[in-house]
Amino acid sequence: MGSGHGGNVGINWHPDWVAASRSVFGRLIVISGPEALLADRAVGTVVARARTEDQDVEIAEASALRLDMTTLVELTGQSLFSTRRVTVINDLADVASDVGDALAGLAAEPLPDLSLVLVHRGGAKGKVLLDQLAGEGVESIECAPLKPWELPQFVANEARAKGGSVDRSAAQLLIDSVGQDLRALANAVSQLHADSDSGQITVDQVRRYFGGRAEVTSFAVTDAVLAGRTGQAMEHLRWALTTGVAPVLITSALASGLRSIGKVMTAGTGLRDADLAKDVGVPPWKLKTIRGQARGWDAAGVAHALQAVALADADVKGAAENSAFALESAVLTVSQCRRD
Repeated sequence: MGSGHGGNVGINWHPDWVAASRSVFGRLIVISGPEALLADRAVGTVVARARTEDQDVEIAEASALRLDMTTLVELTGQSLFSTRRVTVINDLADVASDVGDALAGLAAEPLPDLSLVLVHRGGAKGKVLLDQLAGEGVESIECAPLKPWELPQFVANEARAKGGSVDRSAAQLLIDSVGQDLRALANAVSQLHADSDSGQITVDQVRRYFGGRAEVTSFAVTDAVLAGRTGQAMEHLRWALTTGVAPVLITSALASGLRSIGKVMTAGTGLRDADLAKDVGVPPWKLKTIRGQARGWDAAGVAHALQAVALADADVKGAAENSAFALESAVLTVSQCRRD
């Protein structure tokens, strides 16, 4: 029976999740979850470890969708060109039942010169086989999507891995600019680090590269109006519309900001910042900004503002002819809903 080793990849994923205490050969490793970047990196780590052990190792890869018993035997048997092999089988959810049974047999009795990596992209399909493999005690690496409040740490880890650093504000601005796709964030960090003389990724640098992104402009409008800076909010709004930002992104950002204030205002006392941040759906450092904004609001104001934003959202989706007028009216109404 294979030895068990489980773990959640999460934001602290590191190549050492693929246990280095023994050879990668004679092992079956299941990599599961929808986060493709982390899954690809985990596969890459197994391959790199194998090449460290044997530079002549043969690497084979196949999709379970096109895998039959004959092909499986070819991929897992001894190679004509090398005594050792790493075989990666992708799309495990699509494996045929007889091939799945054979894989479970390889989990129970691993071949000494084979490192077998099975990649499952998440979902219910194929879970029976995953449970069967787990019963054999296989190693498992879970590549689950990161929560929103985990993303700044992911960005920080990416910068650190390249020998650089990024402060929390710059990390969050990058996420607001690029979005939550890990591969896009990793590529953005690589670009920013490569163009940084000091290795430090700053807010100014992120703005210079990504300041025109729609998400940044939308959140700039939101932060200004929620803090009571109406004139600045209107300037940001007009710039957003001039540069082609979709109006629905602005109403979405306004609604999200107001809901965050409402959650902070109604949260129970005694909660740790980390727990409150999870409830609100923001990174812990963002709470300071939201608390500052919340000082100008009460529950009735938030409710009225949300109604105004909902009306504007309907307008920009077709209920009104002039989206710009609808958004300007919404920003002014939201501003008037503040206490001060």
